[in-house]
Amino acid sequence: MVDGIRNDYQFSAFQSALADGNDGLRRALAGLNRAAAAVVAIAHLWSERAAQRRLLATLDDRLLEDIGVDRAAAAQESRKPFWQA
Repeated sequence: MVDGIRNDYQFSAFQSALADGNDGLRRALAGLNRAAAAVVAIAHLWSERAAQRRLLATLDDRLLEDIGVDRAAAAQESRKPFWQA
């Protein structure tokens, strides 16, 4: 409910899932489970990306040379926001 008014679209979708019996509810919950898994996966990706960029910013010139990256490219990459590939 929002300000005392039921959101008919959401309510009817839930009613429809329940009307289908256990199969409908299982499908609805499976969809929510997939959505939650996708959110967790993207959060993990972003966390890893941020950690790798922080680490890249700490590498010295010798290590950067070993991985074939110059200082300017490393600095540019480490400044990118975590959500940007």
